[in-house]
Amino acid sequence: MGHGSVFCCVSSDCAAKDPLSDVLALLRPRSAISVGLDAGGEWAIRFPAYEGIKFNTVLRGACWVRVEGETDLVRIEAGDCFLLTRGRPFLFATDPILPAIHSATIYDAARDGVATCNGGGDFLLIGGRFFFEGDHAGLLCGALPPIVHVRDASNQAAVLRWSLEQLATEMRDGSVGSALMADHLAQIMLLQVLRLWLASENRGAGGWLGALADPRLARAIGAMHADPARKWTLAALAGMAGMSRTVFAVRFRAVVGQTPLDYLVGWRMRLAADRLRRTGGRVADIGYSVGYESEAAFSAAFRRVLGLTPMQHRRAAAGGRGGRSPAAADRGNGDRAW
Repeated sequence: MGHGSVFCCVSSDCAAKDPLSDVLALLRPRSAISVGLDAGGEWAIRFPAYEGIKFNTVLRGACWVRVEGETDLVRIEAGDCFLLTRGRPFLFATDPILPAIHSATIYDAARDGVATCNGGGDFLLIGGRFFFEGDHAGLLCGALPPIVHVRDASNQAAVLRWSLEQLATEMRDGSVGSALMADHLAQIMLLQVLRLWLASENRGAGGWLGALADPRLARAIGAMHADPARKWTLAALAGMAGMSRTVFAVRFRAVVGQTPLDYLVGWRMRLAADRLRRTGGRVADIGYSVGYESEAAFSAAFRRVLGLTPMQHRRAAAGGRGGRSPAAADRGNGDRAW
């Protein structure tokens, strides 16, 4: 399996590859509707399950946020930004023990992109929802906590707030080029909040995303992303990280949750799945592009990792089961306001 040199990569292209950009490019985030919440007094609002990632910022006041199935409450204050990543129902409240109303009670009556609770005036939040065109949203969402909290203390919080306000304007006004502008804003905001989270004290999460906070592991992951078809060995990857094979293997597994070569195979299969979905290339050629010299070896690895043969995956994508458009997803879950 594989082709190319087994020696350690020293090219600038290999060393400079950016895995986070790779993943976001594979997922192709797209923006969705954006609605604000203006609330007054004491309140609690229960929201249903959703698709994609929700991105919100509080402009005035404060509230508690809790995701269903999680015990922790997160306090969100004016100026903070946060992502909701799990797709599970969640609660916004000034006091979590208050009886909660369903979001549809107020969001179905939203005017000019803002839902009002108790007359408004004390609390203001604006929020958007990002969908992913690609098939592998779990690659990102699974590496994040249920709530990604970026505090106002960050000098980038103002930029994120401006971006979300601009996104709301673009989607509300529908000016020439607004769809493209909204999609680019979505990608910029998502990338920036992930950067801030990785740089914060919360970066101790595991998985491939947590590994990017470790410069040594990041170099090895970047090398695999730069040349996925290469016949990588544990020794070559350890060399990229500047570590011994044993220390590298132990450290990588402890942080990422799988061995370096298992991570490589998984990344290859995700690239291949995307190419099968988006191009008409021959299965053998796609397999070769990710390091497999025979179609049989590629097909076996693809099925082992993704549970389908390459052709089954292609047919499922062509039949509309490989991904859902933002509009379709929005209609499908009844979550009109978000």
